[in-house]
Amino acid sequence: MRRNRLLTVVAAVCATSALGLMAPQTAAAEPGPTACSDMPSDLRPTLVYGDTGEAVRQAQCLSNMWGGEPPKLTLDGVYGIVMLKKIEWIQVCHGLQQSGVIEDRTWQVLYHPALDCYLPYPG
Repeated sequence: MRRNRLLTVVAAVCATSALGLMAPQTAAAEPGPTACSDMPSDLRPTLVYGDTGEAVRQAQCLSNMWGGEPPKLTLDGVYGIVMLKKIEWIQVCHGLQQSGVIEDRTWQVLYHPALDCYLPYPG
C-alpha cells in the first residue's frame, strides 16, 4: 500500500513536470530561455572568439540565463574573452569539449541548460 502511494506521487510529479506545470529548480532567478528570441536551428551558425552579429547576441542572451556566479554578458554582439570563458564553462558543465566554439551541440545546451552546474566558474 505504502509503495503504491509512493509510486503514485512520483508519477504525478513526473507528469506535472513533463507537462510544464511545475517549474524546475535552477540556480538562476532569471526568466527561462524564452526571454531570448528563438532562432531557427538553420540560423544558428558556428561561432568562435572574435565573431560579431545577431547570432552572437543571441548566444550572449541565452548564456545569461545560466545561474551561478558567472558575470552577465553585455548583449553587444561581440564574442569577447568574457563570453569565451563562459561558453567554455557551460560546455564543461554538459560534458562537451571545452573548445569555446558554439556549434550545434553547444546551441542545444544554450537553449536547454542543465538544472545546475557544480563546477566553479573560473575566476
